[in-house]
Amino acid sequence: MKMQTRTRVQAVVPSRALAVLLRCVAIGALGIACGACRNPDGAAAAPPPPTVGVAPVVSKTVQAWDQFNGRVAAIDTVELRSRVSGYVERVLYTEGQDVRKGDVLFVIDQRPYRDALASAQAQLERARATATLALAQDRRAQALIDSKAISIEELETRHATYQQSNADVRAAEAALATARLNLGFTEVRAPIDGRAGRAMMTVGNLAQADQTLLTTVVSQDPVYVYFDADEHSYLRYLERTKKAAANAPAQRVQIGLANETDFPRVGSVNFLDNQLDPTTGTIRARAVVPNPEHLLTPGLYARVQFPGSERFAALLIDDKAVLTDQDRKYVYIVGPGDKALRKDVTLGRSIDGLRVVESGLAATDKVIVSGLQRVYFSGAAVKPTPASMGKADPQAGVSSHHATVD
Repeated sequence: MKMQTRTRVQAVVPSRALAVLLRCVAIGALGIACGACRNPDGAAAAPPPPTVGVAPVVSKTVQAWDQFNGRVAAIDTVELRSRVSGYVERVLYTEGQDVRKGDVLFVIDQRPYRDALASAQAQLERARATATLALAQDRRAQALIDSKAISIEELETRHATYQQSNADVRAAEAALATARLNLGFTEVRAPIDGRAGRAMMTVGNLAQADQTLLTTVVSQDPVYVYFDADEHSYLRYLERTKKAAANAPAQRVQIGLANETDFPRVGSVNFLDNQLDPTTGTIRARAVVPNPEHLLTPGLYARVQFPGSERFAALLIDDKAVLTDQDRKYVYIVGPGDKALRKDVTLGRSIDGLRVVESGLAATDKVIVSGLQRVYFSGAAVKPTPASMGKADPQAGVSSHHATVD
């Protein structure tokens, strides 16, 4: 039992010696490192101030715009149907092409309607011949009644026959007009200027009167853009409308497509619904947009910018300069002595990549926009270098920007 205890003690002693040796080496290395951090006179050397990018606050006159999602719609949309029954004989247009009002698009088999027209013409001629004979007999009866060669009853019968013949003539004329109209309906024409869709019925198919859809035609220029505005935007619009003059022009909007980054098209609002949708809190609005190049196809997604304010002077900064401390937003500016000073700010809308500052900054402030990760506290020394404030040019003059609601 004693031999086992001695052996264990002997095994522990080398391990303790090794630990002591390693600790001494570490202390020596730390001393060397500390010696390297000191000046020749023994004082500690301070690290150089971090380099940061600094840009002046941008001061401009801007106009805020609310952005909404919308859809392009045709002003006129016509579902073209045959007004007479018959088999399609010809299709006279190219699917998807632009057509003019009055162009013949489909021809229904005209032979039955030509025969009906000829029959109606014959019926009219017969009715006119009968009416001519009845007129002659009525006049003869008028002459004979004075000499009492015929009875009054015969006179009245002949006069009634003449009146009935006149009615038959008018009925035959109406039947002829109907037959001529039906023959004209065999040529299905475009009712508006626009673009024709695909042919739903091809040659040889039976078209039922007022039932069978042949194709659709949609107008191209101008077009509607429908969009839903939120309640706050609607109230701002009402407030501006009350302040505007009675003869003020319609509210202007700007339109952009899904593949466009800007808003190259301009339209005007011509309709605002009479009630808000309580389930979504939005109201439907409609803008009329010129479309001379026919690029706005009905059904396309469109981005709509609606004026959210009048033009106003604003201070703007880059979003990259904004930091968050719980529920507060703040930025660092370069103060006297190249010190980074914290300033809490209240932010507004985003305008072309810049953020409107509602309060907290002055127009003369210079904001740190890069190198913020090296600024650890307010009052820290920094080395400022010039930088740009987003895409804006600090030297630019007064201009107008597009703003969106975040």
